[in-house]
Amino acid sequence: MRASTVKVWELVHKWTSLICTLFLLMLCITGLPLIFHDEIDEALNPDVWQPKYPQAEHLTLDEILEIALTNREGEQAIYMSFDILRPVINITSGPTAYAPSSEMHFASYDLTSGELVPPSDVGESVMEFILQLHTDMFLGLPGMLFLGAMGVLFVISTISGVVIYRQYMRKLNFGTIRRHKSTRHKWLDYHNLFGIVTVAWVLVVGVTGVINTLEEPILDTWRDNNLKQLLSEHQGGAIVEPSASLTEAVKQAKLIAPNMTLQFVAFPGSKFSSNQHYAIFLHGNTPLTKELITPVLVDATNGDVIGLTEMPWYGKVLSLSRPLHFGDYGGLFLKILWAILDIITIIILGSGLYLWYQKNKKTNFNTTSKKSAE
Repeated sequence: MRASTVKVWELVHKWTSLICTLFLLMLCITGLPLIFHDEIDEALNPDVWQPKYPQAEHLTLDEILEIALTNREGEQAIYMSFDILRPVINITSGPTAYAPSSEMHFASYDLTSGELVPPSDVGESVMEFILQLHTDMFLGLPGMLFLGAMGVLFVISTISGVVIYRQYMRKLNFGTIRRHKSTRHKWLDYHNLFGIVTVAWVLVVGVTGVINTLEEPILDTWRDNNLKQLLSEHQGGAIVEPSASLTEAVKQAKLIAPNMTLQFVAFPGSKFSSNQHYAIFLHGNTPLTKELITPVLVDATNGDVIGLTEMPWYGKVLSLSRPLHFGDYGGLFLKILWAILDIITIIILGSGLYLWYQKNKKTNFNTTSKKSAE
């Protein structure tokens, strides 16, 4: 490779790194507790709750829904979600079906008795703060897109670093740490070694992170295009008051989407449904397919099944990128591996800043010395 070409790659690596490093450090630091969010939640909220009548027949979804709306008089059901490990149903309600999240109320109910289940919310505000900072820096979609741009720069920085490393290794054996050299040289060797060892993981996490920042426009596109096609003959009109049995609607959804698990129900008028339908979302049963969602639409007035639609390819890419990004699809061992690689990435980013500072400091010192000599 020509010296001029190498110089260009060095400039690309330098400036892409400098622009994104501070933001990537923030993402790596906040990402550490998020990797273990399930374990942290379980440690802070020991599962001491037990159903009131463990051997009793479960209440129907219609009965639970009636209890929830009686407790929240004047509100409408927006979402219903299902606890996989416990006989618990979660109901999100609000003053209107399209109420903003700030006006929504979330409550959990015991399927054996209909009684409220105590919330497991110790430490929830802290984890939500960390997640929000990691996701969009409290800036909403603009913040997400900005972090996505930083992620793109990070990927370019990583690729340019690999190109430079190839030239760098022509003079040294792989893994060489020049301990007899200056501190700066030793940190340069560590920076290069850690960078090349973790390059595959860094690219996976970087690319999936960029994809995750596009979550809102991807979901909007899916809802406005694919779901709208399914609803084209049934869309329009005012938001209906559901009269068809939700229990039967869910049974019908399971029949046309077998071997799938209930995830949540969106009620008429909510963001993920129409004005006239229950949108019943199901997911797969394996660690991979559980991220792939299939919605089934059922008329909320007469119980007729309208049909189902699979996620488009871009929706599947988004769904599969989430577990890859946080490493939460392979158990605790994989999470520990993700955390170790995250810490190494923090060292790479920090050492990169140190090397730039030392080089810049040296350059300024030489320039000052030269002017003084003149």
